[in-house]
Amino acid sequence: MVFIITMVPENIDEIIKNQLDKTLIETNFTGLGKLYKGKVRDNYINNDFRIIIATDRLSAFDRVITTIPFKGQLLNQVSSFWFDKTKHLAKNHIISIPDPNVAIVQQCELIPIEMVVRAYITGSAWRDYQQGKTTSGITLPKGLIKNQKLDDILLTPSTKAESGHDIYISKDQIIKENLVDKDIYEKMEETAFKLFKFGQDFCQKNGLILVDTKYEFGIKNSELYVIDEIHTQDSSRFWILDSYDENFSKGNEPEILDKEIFRGWLMETYPDIFPNIKPDQPIPPISSDIKIELAKRYMRSYEKITGEEFKAEVSDVHQRIIENLKRTEFL
Repeated sequence: MVFIITMVPENIDEIIKNQLDKTLIETNFTGLGKLYKGKVRDNYINNDFRIIIATDRLSAFDRVITTIPFKGQLLNQVSSFWFDKTKHLAKNHIISIPDPNVAIVQQCELIPIEMVVRAYITGSAWRDYQQGKTTSGITLPKGLIKNQKLDDILLTPSTKAESGHDIYISKDQIIKENLVDKDIYEKMEETAFKLFKFGQDFCQKNGLILVDTKYEFGIKNSELYVIDEIHTQDSSRFWILDSYDENFSKGNEPEILDKEIFRGWLMETYPDIFPNIKPDQPIPPISSDIKIELAKRYMRSYEKITGEEFKAEVSDVHQRIIENLKRTEFL
């Protein structure tokens, strides 16, 4: 059952605009289990299960900045798409998807390391490179330019912080400090490369470049599981393939279909605040125009990845989730 609030306009900008004040900011379902709030997802732990509700919260530079219409639904649906496509490559935690914003998953023991895989020099790795810093102990060759394709795919692991900034860390340091067992880490490494290569090939067929991404892992019954999300617009960068080929040689930016455009907007609009915003610093005003633009790019990437139309409807997301969870007897 979908709870329609208004007549759905034909114009997608109007649909998104009408959803701006109906975004899913947070949930508090006391009957679901112990609540843990991540930057974007509300997690309810219930014995061997975890109910993950993807809200419309948008994080950047390790702060929750605003909400974006349809974002939670888009992320949850594209992530479940990828989990299904890659289940032959690695075990993942998905059990069922009872609502567009909700995933029922296996409860796993979190491994506190994120596996960040990169095929191009951009984002935080580029910012570090400009300052002469290494990323996860890796020194890149001199003379690289922004958005250049790397000779080899890089794995730049980082700590998984509960709050604040994640910190890049080398493989040697992870093993030396026993943050992850060596055999488990090497299995994570192998799995991350397999998933990334699959994602690259799949995206290329659909006219996209999977630029970089992060993977998170957990352990259940001594087995390694891929958890959290996979190849979403939050965890990955996507460029339009043709636009990269056309623009890179001219020194221009490719067409971006992820939240990097939002990071760029923040740094351009508020250069004194971003990217080094402090944990307790007030969030400045965020324009409706950038929210609408980002929602459209999330939708476009979803459609290019899955080959399916995203049907945006102005609705009460919170009430729909309640109804769907009641039907599955989780609430």
